Amino acid sequence: MRSGNALRVIDEPRDGVDLAAAERAAGEFLEALGISTDSESLRETPARMAKAYAELFTPRPFDLTTFPNEEGYDELVLARAIPVRSVCEHHLLPFAGVAHVGYLPGDRILGLSKLARVVEHFARRPQVQERLTKQVADWLADRLRPAGVGVVIEAEHTCMTLRGVRAVGSTTVTSTLLGILREDARSRQEFFALTGTRT
Repeated sequence: MRSGNALRVIDEPRDGVDLAAAERAAGEFLEALGISTDSESLRETPARMAKAYAELFTPRPFDLTTFPNEEGYDELVLARAIPVRSVCEHHLLPFAGVAHVGYLPGDRILGLSKLARVVEHFARRPQVQERLTKQVADWLADRLRPAGVGVVIEAEHTCMTLRGVRAVGSTTVTSTLLGILREDARSRQEFFALTGTRT
């Protein structure tokens, strides 16, 4: 699975994006809601919508760069407040917040920027926050084989704040803990303390 120090990450196979069809559908969608796109200011809106959603749903490939853990470092490595931007799969409205991602190294350590890349990789698709949290943790556990992994995501969902209950200012917190961070109470407490998350 790993070649040298880097593992090439490619998203699951998917059909190519048809921007022209997406633009037509966006125009029909707006018109069905009684919004005319005949004016100069709205004429290009269907095209902009199509391009915006294509960007939101297309993850960038990257190399998962790892290095030998030559010093035998076995304490927590944590990246806090990684920006998260995704789209709720139920209403196709954005949700945004931060992710705290940590792991207890095994034989290899990870290039720190790659923690943010993994979060982005799984956020670039219609999502629910619970699944996103677990996907990031499971993926790191599978690829890195650490002693433990912890992921906490805190996000505001516009499907809650702009519509429906309109709970402005509310945030949703989800967590996934694997390995020692799940099994050992002191390690788990340290992880939550460093993320600033109340338990």
